[in-house]
Amino acid sequence: MEPWQKFFKIGHYTDQTNMTGCTVIVAENGATGGVYVRGGSPNTRDTDALKSENNRKFLHAVTLSGGSGFGLSASDGVVGFLEKKKIGRDVGVTVVPNVSGASLFDLKIANSEVRPDSEAGRLACEAAFSEEIFQSGNFGAGTGATVGTINGSENAMKGGIGIHTLTYGELFVTAVIAVNAVGDIYDEEKNQFIAGTRRGTTMGHAEEILLEKYLTDSDLYSGNTVIGCVMTNAMMPKNKANKLADLSHNGIARAVRPAHTTYDGDTMFILAANEIPASFEAVSILTVRAVRAAILEGVQAAESYAPFLAAKDFK
Repeated sequence: MEPWQKFFKIGHYTDQTNMTGCTVIVAENGATGGVYVRGGSPNTRDTDALKSENNRKFLHAVTLSGGSGFGLSASDGVVGFLEKKKIGRDVGVTVVPNVSGASLFDLKIANSEVRPDSEAGRLACEAAFSEEIFQSGNFGAGTGATVGTINGSENAMKGGIGIHTLTYGELFVTAVIAVNAVGDIYDEEKNQFIAGTRRGTTMGHAEEILLEKYLTDSDLYSGNTVIGCVMTNAMMPKNKANKLADLSHNGIARAVRPAHTTYDGDTMFILAANEIPASFEAVSILTVRAVRAAILEGVQAAESYAPFLAAKDFK
């Protein structure tokens, strides 16, 4: 049993015919929620409620979805499913699940007319409650993810979704990241690019191409965004959860080059289960490391699709 399974459930809905999907992370008993957006083109749901000055105390789920703005409707199915499970804040006549989410752009990889909807969100919840084994790569929100799209689809590579858990004593941090970046994916431990923009037999040219196109101030990309959620058992007030969401983007910056571009919608959520006291510095160190590692896992587990070559198939 993974440490996060004591507090959270994770499920995918995957449509590998139309290359899209969604992933839901459920906190049945509620968790302190935080969020931070660094990308310039986000698609998000119910994030204002997570601001430190606002009244929202807990989150019950986070939905990560493909489908761009259309995919945000997957959260409707999550809300309906959780209400039937009596998971949410009690308002007397019913319970209202607090569900936030973000979507990434995957409309150009296969069938742009099919996007994750409320039924997809419901099915992802069913998968979460069946305690299915988490699958990395072309699953859930990572199904249609791509990376390094700056030089055209024929020179881009396949992204995906990844998970990584780090522990220190009783403390754990788990990151789930869907990787769909404009930029290239860099492994700092190996000091090499593992996926991204290709030129012939080499990869890792996104920053170079962006510099070459410095006179062009238009949308050059095929649609992008890195979205994810970090779970921890640390006790954390809402303002610290929001700060942790901010710092979690450092993990993206360590693995994606360039990160947080104008045309990425990079968004990170936090779910803190409030079980053990832990210093914020310790939690943030593990968070940045886990986010970086989850990005690498998602890309390394991805499978090639059409012109989008997977890292494992790059020769």
